[in-house]
Parts: sequence; C-alpha cells; structure tokens
Amino acid sequence: MGKAVLKMRGIDKVFPGVHALQNVDFTLCEGEIHALMGENGAGKSTLIKVLTGVYTKDEGEILLNDNAVSIRSPQDAQNLGISTVYQEITLCPNLSVAENMFIGREQKSVRNWKKMNEDAGKILDELAIPAKPAQQLASCSIAVQQMVAIARAVDMDCKVLILDEPTSSLDEQEVEKLFKLMRDLKAKGVGIIFVTHFLDQVYEVCDKITVLRDGQLVGEYEIKDLPRVQLVSKMLGKELDDMSDIKSENASYEKKANETPVFTATNLSSTEAVHPFDFHINKGEVNGFTGLLGSGRSECVRAIFGADRNLSGEKTKDGKQVKISKPIDAMKKGIAYLPEDRKVDGIVGDLSVRENIVLAYQVLKGALHPFSKAEAYKFADEYIKLLDIKTASADTPIKSLSGGNQQKVILARWLLTHPDYLILDEPTRGIDVGTKVDIQKLVLKLASEGMAITFISSETDEMLRTCSRLIVMRDRHVVGELTGDDLNQTKIMSTIAGGESDGK
Repeated sequence: MGKAVLKMRGIDKVFPGVHALQNVDFTLCEGEIHALMGENGAGKSTLIKVLTGVYTKDEGEILLNDNAVSIRSPQDAQNLGISTVYQEITLCPNLSVAENMFIGREQKSVRNWKKMNEDAGKILDELAIPAKPAQQLASCSIAVQQMVAIARAVDMDCKVLILDEPTSSLDEQEVEKLFKLMRDLKAKGVGIIFVTHFLDQVYEVCDKITVLRDGQLVGEYEIKDLPRVQLVSKMLGKELDDMSDIKSENASYEKKANETPVFTATNLSSTEAVHPFDFHINKGEVNGFTGLLGSGRSECVRAIFGADRNLSGEKTKDGKQVKISKPIDAMKKGIAYLPEDRKVDGIVGDLSVRENIVLAYQVLKGALHPFSKAEAYKFADEYIKLLDIKTASADTPIKSLSGGNQQKVILARWLLTHPDYLILDEPTRGIDVGTKVDIQKLVLKLASEGMAITFISSETDEMLRTCSRLIVMRDRHVVGELTGDDLNQTKIMSTIAGGESDGK
C-alpha cells in the first residue's frame, strides 16, 4: 500500500432532525481495499454521498493526493477520478448495456455507436459478464445489471473506486470475479472503498476497516488486528448475542394433533419458468426456499402470492381450495409478501414512512373506507416503536431512510394487515448485522405465536438459524427437502449440486 490518495477530515452533515455525520475522518491509501462498516443509519452512505458530490458537506475538508478539492456534483467526483457503484442499481433500464456503460462520458464516443458497442464488448468479455452491448439493460438479471454498473465504474480512469454493497445481488462465482477484479485494481494502485454487510467478504478481501456508529467515527483498524466478534461489537456498541442460539430464545409453537396446514400448493407453476412443485406450510412453522441465485427461489413465492401468473396448480388456505391469481386475492386470504427488491417492488419513495406503513391495510379496506389521519399516525407510531425504525418522524419521506430502516417499514406494512402466512424474500439483504439479528428474532417470535412464515435468504447460515424445513431449488426445479439432522451446509450444497455429501 502506498501513500494516502484520499483524506476526509472533520466531515459534518446535518439533515432536518438528524445529525448524519459528526466530525468524521476517513483515509484511503493507494493500492488499498478499505472496508467502511457500520449498522444501517451509521452514516456510511452519507459519507459516500458527500465524497461523490451527491450531498454537500456542512463542515470539513476533502483532500486528494494532499490537495484540497471541492466536490459539488457527481460529475466533479468523476472528473477527479472517483468512481462509484451504489447499493441500488442506478442505471437506465430502457437503454442498452453499452449506452449505460458510456452515458455521461465523451459525447463523441456515444455518437459513434459501432465503436461504443465494440469498446463495451471488449470490457464485457474481459470481465466475463454474460451480456451483449446492444442488449437492453432491463432484459438482464439484477446480478448482471450490477456487474454492468461495476464495469462502467472500473472502465473509467479512477483513482478511488467506491463499491457500496456491490455483492448483494451476486452469487458466489460472480463475487469471486468481482474480488479478482478488485485485487487487480489494487495491484495497479487504485484505492477501493468497500461497503458491505457480509463479514466473510470483508475478511477475505480487505486490508483495513473503518467503523462508524450513529454518524460518528468509532475507529480505523488493520484487518489483522480486529477479530470478527470485536468488529460486530464495535458496530453495535454492545456485545453481540450468540447468533447460533437465536432459535432457543423463543418457545416453539405447540402444534395440535391433525392440524390443517395453513397453505398448500399442488403442481404449481408460473409464467416465470418455474417447474410444477408441491408446497405446504403449517401454523407456527418457518420454512424456506434455498438454492443458488437464479434457481427459482423468488419465482416460487411469487407464484404462491399470485405476483406472477400461474400456469397450473391448485392452492388451499386452511384446508379450503382458493383462487389466488393476483396479489390482492392473496392479501384477502391473510397472506403477506415482502418482495426481494425493496426499491422496485417495496417502498414508494416519495411517500412518508406513515403512508408506506398503512398502504397495504388501506388497500384491503378499499378506497371507499379510508381511515382517519389520527388512526394512520397511531398505526405508524406503534410499528415505528415495535420495530425500532430509526426515523426523524412518521412524516419523513421513506427514501431518506437507510436501507435497513426502509426494510423495517415494509415489514411493518405487512404486519399491520395481521397475516397468518407471511412470505419474506431476502428481508435482510443489504442491512447491518444488528438489524439482521432483530429481524431473525422477530421471525421466530411471530412463529412462536402461530404465524406461518416462508423465509428466503442468500445467506445459508441465516436460513439454518431461522428455518426448520428447507425446500432446495436448482434450475427452477425443487430438488429436495431438508429437515432435522439434514439441515446443514454440507447437505444443502450436495443437494443443490445433485450429489451426496461425499461429492458423488
């Protein structure tokens, strides 16, 4: 690692009702991969947005190669050699892959379509990204869109590369490709700021860690000097409970003899190429779909909820056959669904926290039966307190909240409808360790009270901590079901691979 390429000193940023950053320092060296860690709301994204000109700092200074710089816009940051890939994909889905890679760059390159596509093709091939230059970005998977965003950033002549949760939508092989790219850039002297909630990834690829908490600097540490348990403790400001014992903290639901399943599906398939599958869930059970990215996990629960059109199959709710062809049908049957992509399918960014919380309940009541503003505030305040949602007030626009708190608002929205079957698709993606633990504990508490819950996560450890039964997916087929002693990493991986645990 070389000299400091970036220094941020005494950075302050205040929003109405929130002191987001308080006298924060941050240093990045040439050829260094530096993790920026902290819970949601700790100030990580705010610090990044100050560095990239999205926000204007209220106090402090920024130095590049020891020269003070003024960054008033993302274009200023780009011109100074600061490239960013944000947690939420910020590309234009209606444009081609090549257009997205070169938009905002030299105009002559954009006008020369043939050269632009050729240049984009070389970059895509070099990074082994399965997309074509002329392909519309919207036709690509979320994972491929994320890789295109990364390709766009690294193709620029960057001195500082900021990766804000870049791996949240990538599978293991794609993460390895990204890490290889990061190490190559590090060897060329590029300083990389890596924001992630995956602790394993931090310890695999990073050199240093800076921890923020509640908008303040906790400290900067060499990776070798900060064991994981200490990192988590510094992020939370307290000792972390043993996550492996989460299940033991809640009493199990006492199932009655011959109790009817809450929901069943037989021979169910959908327009999203999910092969026919059978499914059931009992009262007080937490089960889940597991498999690699693209295996069909999300497509299965979308078929159950009626979010994708069903091609075949029958469904029963509490033993009675039901027709669920669209989400409102499922909602009226007491089924709730927290979607995988909170930005696209979850939050309504311009509405307040209060309006987002009461949205589903109002839909159920119908437009002709609105509840009063006082009732809306009562519901919102109740769930803000219950889920410890960090917001200045119930009237704060949800888009100004951190990702983890946005997720809690969506969870509050569905809990307000009092479902007896709750589907959670990646409820902890891109959120901090502490909030993950809170959500896992809440899931098991709700199950202990009798709610049926389907839980999907790309983190196998998280599935094992929360689920008592796992449905294993591969290539949009159900290839196995695991319970009891078979609920372990080895058995899951061997089932996905199509062999036994010894690798045969």
